[in-house]
This record gives sequence, structure tokens and C-alpha cells, in this order.
Amino acid sequence: MKKRMGLWTGLAAAVVAANVVTGWVHLPTGVSRTTPRAGSGPAAELAPKVKGLLQAGVKQGGNKDFSGATRSFRQVLDLDPANKLAWYNLGVLAQHDDRTADARAAYDRALKIDPDFESALYNKAILIGTSDTDQAIEILQHIVGANPKAATAYLHLGQALTKKGRDGEAEDAFDLAVRADPSLRQLVPEQFRNPTSPASTATQAGTKR
Repeated sequence: MKKRMGLWTGLAAAVVAANVVTGWVHLPTGVSRTTPRAGSGPAAELAPKVKGLLQAGVKQGGNKDFSGATRSFRQVLDLDPANKLAWYNLGVLAQHDDRTADARAAYDRALKIDPDFESALYNKAILIGTSDTDQAIEILQHIVGANPKAATAYLHLGQALTKKGRDGEAEDAFDLAVRADPSLRQLVPEQFRNPTSPASTATQAGTKR
């Protein structure tokens, strides 16, 4: 994510925690709220199938087999129509193909299941950033309110606030982005790289050590 800030978080799997990076990634987001859990009966039998299809879709996406990944996630939804990960991943694939309306619809389906699904919120904010800046700001503020360490969300929040002429708030957002991740300072607009700001001072102090 750090190198391709304007794109998506990546594909999410129900298992295997890893750092969020550019491209197709596995996120420690867990299964959807409605995915059948271990137990007995037909519901328990669906759980491994759903998990396997999610894993297969992520692998196919990583191998750039996007049509195969789409089929896998659609199969997940045949078994579990309210699986937020499958909806989210379909959004990622649609965003990759520049199918903006389809991507937004898929993210909205994921967010209807889990309104606090950070990856879907983030991607939707990026998706609508130019067409509906006010809503993008609201979404990004929601993300950083729930996760104060969401550095890239702060960065995009600063950029969105700049578009609306809210420079004071934008400067605060950029400072918080750099404080959470000093490597993002190079992506902050030059006029907001205030050497006296807390974030910049902390970054410079860390460099001198």
C-alpha cells in the first residue's frame, strides 16, 4: 500500500495474518459474521468449503487469474451470501478492472454486513475521492477514529481536506500520518511539510539518532 497509495488494500483471506502491502494480500480480518462456524450439521460442513474457496480466490488473484478468482468468490457467495470477505474481494477485482460502479456496489455489500470493515471503508474512500470528496472525508475520519494508527488513511484524509480548502485540518492529518509512519513524509505536499510540526520534529529527531 505504501508504494501505490491510490489503489486498493488487496484481497483478503479468512486465515493467515500478514502485514498489509501493495497487491494481493492476506488480511487478519477473520471470517464474515454470518459464515458458518464449527459445530455439527450442514452449517459446519460449509465452513471448510467457504474457507477453501476464499483461499483459492486469493491465490488466483495473486497469480493474476482474475476470472478464476471471481468465480471462486462467487462460489463463496452461493454458499454464504453474507460473506463480507467475498464481497470485498469482488470489489477489489472490479476496482482493478476500473469497473467503478461494480466495485462500489461490492464494497457497500461488505459494509452492510460489517460497517466497520476497515479495508472496505478505505477502498471505498479512495474510489469516491474525486466524485464525492465530502463522503470520502467522512469515511476516512471514521477509519482514523477507530484506528488512530491508520497512517495511509490520515494521508488520504489530508489530501481530501486540501481539496475542500480545509488546510488547517489537512495539516493536522498529514502530521498524524507522518507520526504513525515517518516514511509517508515524502508523500505529503511540500507546503504541509512543516519542520516545526510535532510529526516533523519527531521524524528529524529519529533521523539524527
